Amino acid sequence: MDEIRTLRQDELDDSITLSCYAFQYDVTPEEREQRKRRMDPDRIWGYFVDGNMAAKVHIHDMRMYVQGEPIRMGGVASVATWPEYRRKGMVSQLLQKGLQAMKEDGQTLSCLHPFAVSFYRKYGWELYTDYKKYELKAAQLPAYEHTEGRIERADRDWQLLDRVYSRYARQYNGTLVRDESWWQHTVFKQKGGQAAVYYDDAGDPRGYMLYKVKNRVMDIGEMAFLDESARRGLWRFIANHDSMCDTVKLLQAPGDDELSFLLPDPRIVQETVAYFSARIVDFERFVAQYTFEATGREERLEVRLSDRYAPWNDGHFTVCINGDGRASVEAAAQGETGAEGQDNSRVACDIQTMTAMLMGYKRPAFMFKAGRLSGSEQETKRWEQLVPRRSSYLPDYY
Repeated sequence: MDEIRTLRQDELDDSITLSCYAFQYDVTPEEREQRKRRMDPDRIWGYFVDGNMAAKVHIHDMRMYVQGEPIRMGGVASVATWPEYRRKGMVSQLLQKGLQAMKEDGQTLSCLHPFAVSFYRKYGWELYTDYKKYELKAAQLPAYEHTEGRIERADRDWQLLDRVYSRYARQYNGTLVRDESWWQHTVFKQKGGQAAVYYDDAGDPRGYMLYKVKNRVMDIGEMAFLDESARRGLWRFIANHDSMCDTVKLLQAPGDDELSFLLPDPRIVQETVAYFSARIVDFERFVAQYTFEATGREERLEVRLSDRYAPWNDGHFTVCINGDGRASVEAAAQGETGAEGQDNSRVACDIQTMTAMLMGYKRPAFMFKAGRLSGSEQETKRWEQLVPRRSSYLPDYY
């Protein structure tokens, strides 16, 4: 007998064992107990065959900044199936069950790190962010002779760092809201090293970096700054390590970062990495939390949205935007939808395209040119005008 349900407390060991097998890592008995203490069985959905766990998916309850405001997000992770049960549609059923659960729980957005982008695109998730990686030789480091403020090396004071991070993160769509547990168990554990904090002349922390130096290589796991003075101050601090380092690696920067342009020698090694995918779980409630461009007048946008795996998102919708950019959604009643493709006041797209646009990853004009957004060019221009220009970024992994 097949069954989909959340786990019981005594099944957490089975979940960890499946993850270790699927993702090819080992945990010590102590690490296993630590993991179990942080796991919530009500947030893990399992597919059981005759009482045995065959597949599972974790849905973390997280918060993410979108248009500068935190919203609840379902973080999908640890999707795994034992090999003898694969290719039987179990993950598909788990994801559909997960979408329903997230909707009922008020998580209007979901994100995940795809092992294959194409696989999760089938279920409505779409890329929403890239990041850049840089590698500089010591001779390529910027030589800022004078910068305002000061740099202090600091302990892993999560509250101090979060004073900068929370302001920095609000500038992007798709950054996580971090709490003490996330800083301690995820950020510091994954990125290691030590912290350096930039303070302005008034003593306000305006930037920081997490880094380590070993074998004449500086690895910068994270850098955040709120203004140009902070950026310059951090890079001057980095350059002061030129006697210790032959190479500096910035392991993660926003996809729209302009470091290379600002360097005396822009011909550094850089790579753009396609990273996380996102999915609007509940279009109506997501839009109610979203802020469009404020025009000072009421606006209406019509869209034919398609969503195979979340049928509540599938249909004709009117997005009603007030003068301040706040919005609500009205679903068209039966008989009011008109003939497909014949209404010049409407655009049409799938949930993947809508997610990428509203997260700021791709512009409506680009989606129209690429054939992902259909309808009139005039209506596309209205979407282009009303969807804010705010880029996406995620300096975290889960």
